[in-house]
Amino acid sequence: MVSSGRHATGAQPPAVRRRGPVLERAILSAALDQLSEVGWKGLTMEGVAAGAQTGKAAVYRRWSTKEDLVIDALRAGLPKPPDPPDHGSLRADLLSFCYSMLSSMRSRSGVAVRAVIHECDHGAAERIAELIKGEVLAPGKEIIRHIVRNGIARGEVRADACGGMIEDVVPALLMYRTKVCAGEVTDRDVTEIVDQVMLPMLRVHGA
Repeated sequence: MVSSGRHATGAQPPAVRRRGPVLERAILSAALDQLSEVGWKGLTMEGVAAGAQTGKAAVYRRWSTKEDLVIDALRAGLPKPPDPPDHGSLRADLLSFCYSMLSSMRSRSGVAVRAVIHECDHGAAERIAELIKGEVLAPGKEIIRHIVRNGIARGEVRADACGGMIEDVVPALLMYRTKVCAGEVTDRDVTEIVDQVMLPMLRVHGA
């Protein structure tokens, strides 16, 4: 005797229709997946719609261009900036900062940024660069300033060690190692950035 229930036939229950913020989050998530897998040139509104299991019209109602969709997807996916570290020593704070930057770069949104930044046209590249400056680099610079100020107060850091170049060193080295050298940054790399670059540059001479 064959049961007449749904499970006996193998049929799946109908999908729940998603609306509003739930659907938007699914579309943005699908856009990040597409960017990570096929990059800017390979991403299509149709592919994003398929990944989000929705219709193409639902995507176009919210984002009229691929550029607008990608910007919102990156903004939504970037990790929140961490609280400034305060572990009681310059080295510990710098290591904490470097690892937080590395974690952001390894995030799905970080991978997507690296996949798209050199592929898109000039206009989109400028908008993505502005997004990175505002959402990633600016908070990172503020954290470096916090670390330096604390180090100065503890007598570990030179009083004249504040400045834009110092704030750029860690993100510049991390991006150089991943993009130009085409390799993943290791824990050893992070330690060397701190011990061989940042500490000699910041510390009070003879300390």
